[in-house]
Amino acid sequence: MKPFNRNLVISLTLVFLSGLALGAIGYRYYAKKTAVTRPDRPPRTPKDFRAAYTAEMKSRLKLSDEQLAQLNSILDATEAKYQAARDRARPEMKAIQDDQVAAINAMLTAEQQLEYAQIQKEREQRRKKRDAEKAKHEKK
Repeated sequence: MKPFNRNLVISLTLVFLSGLALGAIGYRYYAKKTAVTRPDRPPRTPKDFRAAYTAEMKSRLKLSDEQLAQLNSILDATEAKYQAARDRARPEMKAIQDDQVAAINAMLTAEQQLEYAQIQKEREQRRKKRDAEKAKHEKK
């Protein structure tokens, strides 16, 4: 092969490979953006999940009105049991979290403790904002 042709083949191969790499990176960026942000559909609430579940059960199992009422009472009882279990576990989980914070504070310098307190405050604000958003969507 002549040196000119070899350079041409190398150049075309590099152009092809760079296009392939750019396409892969662009697709990953596009897929990530479209999968994360769905402005056309708000997040589904527990109410939405329950409505979809009962609708599927009614249509696929052809439930009577009496059976649908029984299903709703079963779902209500189950929800109450889950909430009670969460309420029982919450103090223990809080104690574990408090132990973690105390252990982290014990290893930090005074300056780092101030910054850590700021981090905790910011996280709490984000959690409250997220909970408010969730409550707003559940009311709809």
